[in-house]
Amino acid sequence: MTIAIIGSGNVGGALAQSLIKGGHSVLIGAKTPLSDKSIRLATIIGEDRFTSVENAVRQAEVIIIATQPETIIDLLPQLGDTKNKIIIDSTNTVRTKPEGYATAFHALADKTNAAIVKCFNSTGFENMKNPDYNGTPIDMFMAGDDVAAKKVVRQLALDAGFAECYDFGKADKVLLLEQFALSWINLAIMQGMGRNIAFKILNRTPL
Repeated sequence: MTIAIIGSGNVGGALAQSLIKGGHSVLIGAKTPLSDKSIRLATIIGEDRFTSVENAVRQAEVIIIATQPETIIDLLPQLGDTKNKIIIDSTNTVRTKPEGYATAFHALADKTNAAIVKCFNSTGFENMKNPDYNGTPIDMFMAGDDVAAKKVVRQLALDAGFAECYDFGKADKVLLLEQFALSWINLAIMQGMGRNIAFKILNRTPL
């Protein structure tokens, strides 16, 4: 599958490396000339994976938004026609949000004709790059209305090395999933536990 990642920072770079390792073709939609962070990522995954946002989206079946959420409004014209594509919103409105919208998910749902899924937002980029904890892969979570799109996104999470991608529910659970991300941020940063922590759902099998 061809995946366009819009954003070459910590999250975009981590997902690019994990999905390439999972066997997918990854393009990075970036500005020209490349920024310092894009150049650093290019030394790892290859400069040939970098192209314009428009070209990356045009070639991709799945688009991952890994920018700051407030940039979504300016980014929308570059996405072009997204019919029959899946857009994954990996952003969190911790400090900022798109003007007029609660989250980037809501802006994308309103302004594009793609299937929108919230995912890859609930943990730190280190865990997205390496979701394995001493032989135990951690879990990922998603939300959105489109059932078929969520099946694709779940498989991408598994391909990236996560043990499972649990469904938080429909679009009305997107804000809850962002609050869940804030729980990780609180523990890792505010409470000083460090960024090498992760969530794992355990199921006690009935006797």
